[in-house]
Order: sequence, then structure tokens, then C-alpha cells
Amino acid sequence: MRKRMSLVFIAVLALLMVSGPLSAADISIDVNCTMKPGGSEEAAIKKFKEIVEKKSNGRMQVKIFMSGQLGKEKAVLELMKIGQTQMALTGGIFRTMFAKQYDPITIPFYMPSWESIVAYLQGPMGDKIRELAAQKGGVIDFGPQKRAPRQMTANRKIVEPADIKGLKMRLPAIPIWVDVWKQLGALPTVIPAPQIYLAMKTGQVEAHENSLVSPYSRKLWEVQKYIILTNHVYFPWHWVASKVWFDKLDPKDQKIIRDAVTEARNYGSKVEDEKDAFYAAELKKHGMIFVEPDRPAIREAAMPAIKRAVSKLAPGVAEEVEKAAQVK
Repeated sequence: MRKRMSLVFIAVLALLMVSGPLSAADISIDVNCTMKPGGSEEAAIKKFKEIVEKKSNGRMQVKIFMSGQLGKEKAVLELMKIGQTQMALTGGIFRTMFAKQYDPITIPFYMPSWESIVAYLQGPMGDKIRELAAQKGGVIDFGPQKRAPRQMTANRKIVEPADIKGLKMRLPAIPIWVDVWKQLGALPTVIPAPQIYLAMKTGQVEAHENSLVSPYSRKLWEVQKYIILTNHVYFPWHWVASKVWFDKLDPKDQKIIRDAVTEARNYGSKVEDEKDAFYAAELKKHGMIFVEPDRPAIREAAMPAIKRAVSKLAPGVAEEVEKAAQVK
């Protein structure tokens, strides 16, 4: 009889442990990112881990998964929707999946600065993005973290729109990017990122675009001469969490996570600025020539493609972009 009662007690205890509130036991938080270790992304996630574990007195344990260990961005977002993983530092696919009509950020040469991105996302359209992300994607958006602006590399000097005409340029398979660069006269070629160096060496392409980490990490000074400071896209990271998981947390634990994300975002943005300055200095040391192009003229030449993209956005987005563009 005693043995039977003991078994019942153990079973009840096990049930309570499984079904009890998440705040009553240790909480494991997986944070996913597709970027390799060593960048501002990992630095920010490590800062988040440090703060969360300290403020929760070790009740919350953060596990970091870099280099897409748990899958690409879309796959991880699907896992988050059903609560199979907890958090991610994710990129632009997050916006285009759930709130495409409210996403002007992806359009090259449209938004002029990082400050304008932040202002837009803090406004009513940013609220709409967060609302749709929660409704359609089951994810909570905690806000953006800075990613350095995207620039051009080329084997010829680019200053005016006419200089782009006929340029064989490597681009990722993002339709609006291809459309804008075609409008400028470039000849876009979609090539997988690992093949960029070889494609330049063989003359398959003459240019590419990315933040400065790309020419630095790929040693493109061996096959390219110029860095063209186009600043054509500011493509933020977003800190997101599984809604079904986050909603189960005790409000005090939710606050710890929100506060930690804010600190981590600010820290990661600072590290990104430092790294971008480092890459610029190193690229110059290796002989790459930095060119300040006529950005207003290039933007004007791209305007027909920009307008085509803007016409597909929700009413009011263009007006909010104009407001955000005034923020310095």
C-alpha cells in the first residue's frame, strides 16, 4: 500500500513539474542567428545572455546558436510560431513574411539613414508590423538592432548614374533589388555568396553590394579596386520571440527579457559601428579606394523602380517614410 501511495505521489509531483508556471522552474532560452560568430550579432546575444542570467539569478539560462545551427531564418521563424524555439536575432525576411505591405526598408535608395529606419519602426507603421507579426507569425518583435549600410564594390570608379550602365553586378535574389539596379543600368547576376570572389576573378561580375564586412572577409581587394559609398540599404536585425512561449512567462521574467533585449540591441549597434570603421580602415590599408558618389543623382535615376515598389505598399507608408527621413 505504501509503495502504491509513493508511486502516486511521484506521479503527481512529476505532473506538477510539467504543468506548473514557467517562472517556478529554470527557464531555457535558445537564441538563434544565421550569422557566423565574431560579429556584432554574437556580441549582442552574449550581452543578452549575461544580463538575463544575472538578473534572474541563474533561473533563466540562455543558449546561443550561431551560423544557422537550428536552420535558416524562415525555418526558425516557423519553429517559433509553434513554440519549438524561443528567440532569434533575425533579418528582413521577418518583415516581408508577415507585413510586406508595411516594409519600405527593403527598397534600395529609399530610406536615407539608420535614424530614419528607427524613426519609421517606432511610428504607427512599426506598430502595424509588430501587430501583424504577432497575428500571422506568432512572434513578438522587440525592435531593431543596427546593421551597417550596404555599399558597392566595383572594378571601376562609380560617381554618376551613367557610370553604372552596363556594369555586371552580383545581387542576391531579391526582386526589388534586381529591379532597382536594372533601372540604374546595371546587369544584375544572381550568384551564391560563396562564389562571389571567383566570379569577380574570372570577370563573370564586375561589382557587388553588401556591408563592408563582405569585401573585408572575402579579401576582395585582390579582385576589386573601389568601394562606392552608396549607403543604399540599411537592413536591420530584429530581436523576436515566440509569442506562445513568451506569453506563458511570469510578467517579472518578461520584463527581465525585454530590458535585456534593449541593452543588448544598444550594445550590438555600438559594436557594429566600431566594426564597420575597422573594416573601412583595413580595406584602405589593402589599397581599396573609397568613393563618395552623387547619391541624390543615383537615387533620382532609380526613382521609377522605387515608385513601382512604393505603389505596392499600404496607404500611408510613403507619408510615414517622409516624416522619418527628417529625423537626424
